[in-house]
Amino acid sequence: MELRLLHGVAYGDSWFGRWGYKFIRGCYGVTQPIYFKAIEAIQGIPLCLIVHHLSNSNPEIPAIFTRYQTLSDHSLVTLGDLFHFMLELKSRLPKESCIDSYNPGILVETSCRWSPKRVEMAVRVIVEALKRAEYRWVARQEVRDVARNYIGDTGLLDFVLKSLGNHIVGNYLVRRSLNPVTKVLEYCLEDLSSVFPRNQEGLIINNSKLKARYKISGAQLMRDVLYLYRVILKDQNQMMFTGILSAIPVASRIILDTKYFVKEYYAEFPSKFDIGGLEGKLKLYCSVMLKDKNITPFECVTLKNHSTFDDLKREVERNFRNLYWGLKNFVAESMVNLKINAKGKDLVFGVVEVGCKIVFQESANSNNLDKLIYENGDISHQVVDCPCGATEDDGERMICCDICEVWQHTRCVRIPNNEEIPNIYLCNRCEQEIVLLPSLP
Repeated sequence: MELRLLHGVAYGDSWFGRWGYKFIRGCYGVTQPIYFKAIEAIQGIPLCLIVHHLSNSNPEIPAIFTRYQTLSDHSLVTLGDLFHFMLELKSRLPKESCIDSYNPGILVETSCRWSPKRVEMAVRVIVEALKRAEYRWVARQEVRDVARNYIGDTGLLDFVLKSLGNHIVGNYLVRRSLNPVTKVLEYCLEDLSSVFPRNQEGLIINNSKLKARYKISGAQLMRDVLYLYRVILKDQNQMMFTGILSAIPVASRIILDTKYFVKEYYAEFPSKFDIGGLEGKLKLYCSVMLKDKNITPFECVTLKNHSTFDDLKREVERNFRNLYWGLKNFVAESMVNLKINAKGKDLVFGVVEVGCKIVFQESANSNNLDKLIYENGDISHQVVDCPCGATEDDGERMICCDICEVWQHTRCVRIPNNEEIPNIYLCNRCEQEIVLLPSLP
């Protein structure tokens, strides 16, 4: 699935939008107003029309729509409402299916060498150990060590810990996750009694919507999302889409043709800097003034507290050489925004404050590129005049007219991507001029 399309329909923005990336330009003549109009068009498609037009050829669609309309606490009327609810629900569901009564949390196969009773006892011991952790994340080894005080069979404990993850046990959901820092498996309990009503008999789910919600696994939900994505958003058979639904393939193509997103970085920082870091190290924010007087965004540079100005220059050069391909030979010369007479051997933090912003001048000896760098390649003098409206190279495959030397997208002139570019090509305008040209005597 293309997350640019799926998240665009669900949230009205690209998947990259969660990190602050915004539309900068599209391919094939797509502009920002066209892009957002395409998103609005798909988001506003009524579900009832989709059922009316597609249910005969795709009988699963009405069942999927009904399933999630039943689960939702608010009305799901449009395609945007449905995808938004499904993606929000995904983050709250366990991966595996589960039931609402007490169960050991894992299915014991007939070939398992431990009896269901022993597996259930081990599960109870592990859950009780996690309860004593007061709902904090606990490392796998720590849970195993506590459980060994009651279960001597380490093989049984390893089997249960391996199988017991994102399952409901009694009134609790056992969650398992890999700690991104320590790379160690950790376990945690989530108390479902705060979500579901309880009486003296234990966990009772009176709300049919909540009960049904926990009978749907994350895997089942993703299968439904994938099915709807393929049938509705990516189906290439445009004959199936008539009336208002004919906007779906067109709008989907526009969204997928939008591939360039940029995050804006601003030179101004908050009044309070995050000056912490590794022990014995402090932070500065540095930028570079290039030869053409343009200034790069500020980057955080971490230095030891006894670093000198020579150390600072070397660290700034290393950071910006690694960050910018066009500055791979960058040499820092002087600080242009600080009026200080500091020598190379002077300590940095005896002269400037922690969190200070410093702009370095690029040395005239820097052997960097003398011309601008574009994501599509070098600056060229080629003329782009495509039927889609594009007037510049957007990185898509193009072909040049052999008479007027104007470039156009191969897709826009009906040359499929799986076909070779012809040796001789005439654009439509030159072709018409040749047809209308009077025959020579």
